[in-house]
Amino acid sequence: MTQSNDDLRFEDLGLSQPVLQALDLKGYNNPTPIQAQAIPPVLEGRDLMGIAQTGTGKTAAFMLPSIDRLREADKQTPFKSCRMLVLAPTRELAGQIAQNAKDYGALAGLKVHSIVGGTSVNKDRNKLHRGTDILVATPGRLLDLIDQKAFTLDKVEVLVLDEADQMLDLGFIHALRRISQLVPEDRQTLFFSATMPKQIQELVGKYCRNPVKVSVTPESTTAERIDQFLFMVQQDEKQTLLEMILSERHPVPGKFERVLIFARTKHGCDRIVKKLSQSGIPANAIHGNKSQPQRERALGEFRSAKTPILVATDVAARGIDIPGVSHVLNYELPNVPEQYVHRIGRTARAGRDGIAIAFCAEDERDYLKDIRKKTDAEFERLALPDNFRAVVEGVGPTKREQKPRLARPKVRPAGDAARKPKPKQKHTARKGKPAGAGSGGAGAGAGRPGGNRNRSRNRRRSGGGAPRG
Repeated sequence: MTQSNDDLRFEDLGLSQPVLQALDLKGYNNPTPIQAQAIPPVLEGRDLMGIAQTGTGKTAAFMLPSIDRLREADKQTPFKSCRMLVLAPTRELAGQIAQNAKDYGALAGLKVHSIVGGTSVNKDRNKLHRGTDILVATPGRLLDLIDQKAFTLDKVEVLVLDEADQMLDLGFIHALRRISQLVPEDRQTLFFSATMPKQIQELVGKYCRNPVKVSVTPESTTAERIDQFLFMVQQDEKQTLLEMILSERHPVPGKFERVLIFARTKHGCDRIVKKLSQSGIPANAIHGNKSQPQRERALGEFRSAKTPILVATDVAARGIDIPGVSHVLNYELPNVPEQYVHRIGRTARAGRDGIAIAFCAEDERDYLKDIRKKTDAEFERLALPDNFRAVVEGVGPTKREQKPRLARPKVRPAGDAARKPKPKQKHTARKGKPAGAGSGGAGAGAGRPGGNRNRSRNRRRSGGGAPRG
């Protein structure tokens, strides 16, 4: 089957009428290349390893035929188990897959649930007590419920690993091995990812039985609809350049709709957001240290364009599936070339074009070289603003004007408060001298034992004492 065929429709792939009706309600008529290649073998029950860039429709490629197979089998929903298990590396991606499963299976009568970390375990236990047809989960939360005897995997018919390479990069290898031992051996296993390094392919051989391999693009290549640009900039100049771009004081290609900015660390994300806020540019951050409500609020404001600037780490951005991302800014280049593919794949989704802009410092040249070598990416070099170094140092003509701070006027209290005398400050004792050792007064000499007695003896010797008789 060819990778691109505009005449091919979902009806030609053998999908059932309920699924086709659900696709029609969402306005989908023609499958993407990965969907056209993956759906027929999955419908036949074959194991599959799919390689496709982010935003090309991987979720529908495994969800549509799996819904059909579950519906045709017509089995009862298992108690404290599921018939289809989808594992995802992040909470956001799990939520996105679950929502797609509900949309695609709306007319198939299948129950869909999702469980992720950062939420109530008790609520997850209660909602899965009666079982479900399709479960989308992160590995950690799934194993929590299994350890509590609240869920089993003995009824799983289809096992799906989405973003399989990222699952292993995040250290889920031991969790995946344990889960693979808990599911039945006669299951159907589906691997999907944007990248598939050789070590991942070796692992796939252990999980899958004679899998069909489908790939619509070479591994680790970037989407053709994304224009890629590059700024060569010093590390201490990046924040100023970012502020000038977002405030449109330095023009870049494309019109801003939603801007996704990538940083390498969690603290880096927070620092960028804080400095943007100080410059009057609202932004939100999303990373692993944020709670689930905070992440949902940030994504909600980004999706609605209430706060159209989002700063994220690589892991947290895996579930961001928002068509309106116009620009992806790589504030820091990733040290793994495959991550660059995932990052810029957040734009140019649903058939739209996108723009990716990278900031490269002197110490990141090796990362840029690896990205070019691995992805064959061609970057168009962009010029820095005029007198940019002066702007960074705060003396340039395009530096954002700072409003002078006005001194607060001193307000005198009125009424009784104005006439009330200030309390006298108590003087602390001198260092090395006891509090009661001051000169004169009734307390004179009280600071040392026998002080008055010695003084009287001295007066008598000098004749200064009172005369006798």
